[in-house]
Amino acid sequence: MHKHLRVLIYCLLSIPAFAQKPQPKAPLTIGVVDAIQSKVLGERRVLNIYLPDGYSAQDTTKYAVIYLLDGSIDEDFIHVAGLVQFSTFPWVNHIPKSIVVGITNVDRRRDFTYPTTIESDRQRNKTAGQSAKFMAFIESELQPYIEKEYRVSGSKTLIGQSLGGLLATEILLKKPALFDKYIIISPSLWWDNGSLLKQDAPILQAGFARPTAVYIGVGKEGLTPGANPRVMEVDANLLADKLKAGKNPKVSVHFDYLPQEDHATIGHQAVSNAFRMLYPASK
Repeated sequence: MHKHLRVLIYCLLSIPAFAQKPQPKAPLTIGVVDAIQSKVLGERRVLNIYLPDGYSAQDTTKYAVIYLLDGSIDEDFIHVAGLVQFSTFPWVNHIPKSIVVGITNVDRRRDFTYPTTIESDRQRNKTAGQSAKFMAFIESELQPYIEKEYRVSGSKTLIGQSLGGLLATEILLKKPALFDKYIIISPSLWWDNGSLLKQDAPILQAGFARPTAVYIGVGKEGLTPGANPRVMEVDANLLADKLKAGKNPKVSVHFDYLPQEDHATIGHQAVSNAFRMLYPASK
């Protein structure tokens, strides 16, 4: 008797589970894929946009923007967007809620480098040397487009690693007002035998009045490529020293040596450290 009763109860309890229809699968969305047709570059550039929780085009809330070089899905976009999300959780609260604009690559050696005087490097990198165009694209097309299409505040951060770090450094030294925070990771300052380190810069002048925060992170990376090998850690130190020598109270410089990381692994940890260093404690 008891055996038959248990079987009946089991069958009755199982009916709803078997009767349920499988739920349809839905895409996992963290933002949008956008694009801009650039007249400066003469091509269409794809943008991966992370939108923070609660973002609404109809809302009055405005958000800081983090511009990410090497912003393709298979490059740095996913893990940086994840760090931004984590860092803006209320129980973490390291940075304000932010939009991430991942600039996908077409030809990073072309876009991230300025002309070099080193013939062998020119031969190895046939398309290199057009960073001036890419900076013009950022200034005259990309930033105005983002400011028109999305609800943004005046806070603008740039993240660049390796050749992207070289470009971020070039922007910092030549057009510093384009961003108010710079996260420069393992910059390829070896390009053109370190000539960028000799660049005079508005940000070094006493009259530069825009508050600017700079993070420079480098791992245990050793000799650089190129015709004249240099030591990446040394070059990163030289950049930090150059910026600090300006003694401009509006410019803060944070140097971060991560000996446990190398050129391949430093990015994620460095961005996390930069968020802690560049933003004042908000708790």
